[in-house]
Amino acid sequence: MRTEVVTQLISTDTRRALIGIGVTGLSVARFLQSMGRSFDVFDTRDNPPNLDVFKAEFPDVRLHLGSIGASDLSAYTEIIVSPGVDPQNSWVQSALQAGAKVIGDIELFAQVVDKPVIAITGSNAKSTVTTMVAEMAKTAGMKVGVGGNLGKAALDLLTEEVDLYVLELSSFQLELVESLEPSAASILNFSADHMDRYASMLNYHAAKQRIYRKAKQLVFNRDDDLTQPLLQGGQETISFGLDNPDINDFGLSELSGESWLIRGHQKLVRASDLALKGAHNHANVLAAMALSEAVGVPVESMVKVAKSFKGLPHRCQLVSEFNSVLWINDSKATNVGAVKAALAGLGADNNIVLIAGGLAKNQSFEELHPLVQKHVKQLILIGQDADKLAAALKDSAPQMFAVSMDAAVKVAARTSEAGNIVLLSPACASFDMFNGYEHRGDEFVKAVEAME
Repeated sequence: MRTEVVTQLISTDTRRALIGIGVTGLSVARFLQSMGRSFDVFDTRDNPPNLDVFKAEFPDVRLHLGSIGASDLSAYTEIIVSPGVDPQNSWVQSALQAGAKVIGDIELFAQVVDKPVIAITGSNAKSTVTTMVAEMAKTAGMKVGVGGNLGKAALDLLTEEVDLYVLELSSFQLELVESLEPSAASILNFSADHMDRYASMLNYHAAKQRIYRKAKQLVFNRDDDLTQPLLQGGQETISFGLDNPDINDFGLSELSGESWLIRGHQKLVRASDLALKGAHNHANVLAAMALSEAVGVPVESMVKVAKSFKGLPHRCQLVSEFNSVLWINDSKATNVGAVKAALAGLGADNNIVLIAGGLAKNQSFEELHPLVQKHVKQLILIGQDADKLAAALKDSAPQMFAVSMDAAVKVAARTSEAGNIVLLSPACASFDMFNGYEHRGDEFVKAVEAME
């Protein structure tokens, strides 16, 4: 542990400690400095990635690197933690018990924002829906600030002139939110994730539900009971789902032999005209439309984007089609729920060669068994916890192991045939073999392109 001490710029009655100098931490530091608020900074790493950037921007701020103990924070009355810092850490809890206020970057954002906000969370598809909503609003002529857990940190968006903020929010960010009052908020879906951080699914669910607390309109997935608001204070509710909707809701209907996305009885767009394919993406488009409508985006703008938006990299991204086989990169699928959505949305009878594996994050994989049995003709397992998937998915599909992504792709090429889909949808984190899910997906793409 080492500490660098310099003179604080401003003295106030509130003593603030900022924990973590990642992307979010830097945004908090910039915000505090712009507001003339003094602060000290702590990071548990001896050499965090943004250290040089921080020192260049904040040469006069006290910086503490290395392990943190309860006594290190005992003098502070406000603790601002980055999303990667678990508020249940003993030293954070000690500060709380001593009377300190513990908040995060989204709470700081909520305290000063003066424009409408759309807030989006969910176990999966957050980035896809957030980006679609932002594009729909932009197509309608709005100036949009989009970020949060995606792209720019929320506090960095405050420097832009915008009409609307569209925020992707993780459960980690929602844990400490009190003041956020979105014009519309949604939990898109809910499945087990981050069980290495949460003591139970109940704790994880409670964190997600915080997005609804002060929202004006609540948008939930009627196909997923766990997205429905638990507590309401008279807010308007709108649902989306893959069935015929009630009069004010969004859904899917067969009309004159064609599948249509509709609102009540109003036709919006043919499912066949969507750029995104798969039933799970139909749900994503419906969610984006429901959220966009809440802030006055006209139908024409929503439909234009729905027809043109092709998705984000590493999220059911079509990489190639050769020998009549589709190769799809879904590396962002780091939990069981994401893989279930991909298999259900893309699968036919035993038409998928699935590459999966990595770090399990204390997940249980048994609930994948029925979908793998129905849709997967060959299971190729990689990574540190491949054996856990193998055990959970025993007898669901033939299994093979691969020591690298390149090897997995070569096995997939040998075992696939015309009409099949080779799908990288790992159900696991990537840090056992890669720098992140993007690196994992890039290696898949590179291996596929090398075979063409």
